[in-house]
Amino acid sequence: MENELTTALAGVRDAFGRYPRRAVLDGCPHCRGSVLVDEHDLFSLTISLGNTVGSRADVKALLPVLLERLLGSDDLEPTIVLGKLPRQEWRTWPRVEQEAVDAYLDAVWRSLLADHPARLGSFSDPATFLDAASAAGKRVERFLDVWDATLTSSADRHLAEMVARLNFAKPKPSVLGDWLRRAETRERLHRAWERDYDAPWADGLAQAYDLLRH
Repeated sequence: MENELTTALAGVRDAFGRYPRRAVLDGCPHCRGSVLVDEHDLFSLTISLGNTVGSRADVKALLPVLLERLLGSDDLEPTIVLGKLPRQEWRTWPRVEQEAVDAYLDAVWRSLLADHPARLGSFSDPATFLDAASAAGKRVERFLDVWDATLTSSADRHLAEMVARLNFAKPKPSVLGDWLRRAETRERLHRAWERDYDAPWADGLAQAYDLLRH
């Protein structure tokens, strides 16, 4: 999985490498003025980038460092970073740029499911990733299908934790909530418990299964 992430990040750098990074960005003359790009405080920049600070070309120029920083630290908010994409109409960008972002998200998701606990910086768990992917305009079902096909202990442990955090009293349906409540999820947790019954995390699998029985 690490090789897949490395390849995806290289693809992002190649796709957006033609956009020059500027040390100082133009800000709204009425509220910000010029803004220095400080890689030690990218969080503050991401809040206004592409809005009151910088242009679409600046968003593209900074996207490689932002996407890499999401994986290497927890000092950025994934929904803020990926939420820039729809505002910048990324589905109108050149195909190579769209494909680079898609490949990055796919690689991150598979890598997240491959380890428990997750070791991907700001993407602390599946819920965090799915919220960010949704903010980017991606359909959650695309990633849930991958989760369905990833029949590993780590993916099952992530699943059990998601079920344990599910608000069963919440009346408003959601794609993720409906997916978690399926009979298929309950059956998967039971099979996972049978496979890992002597593992330290087996109780969590059993508890999640019991929650879905009601």
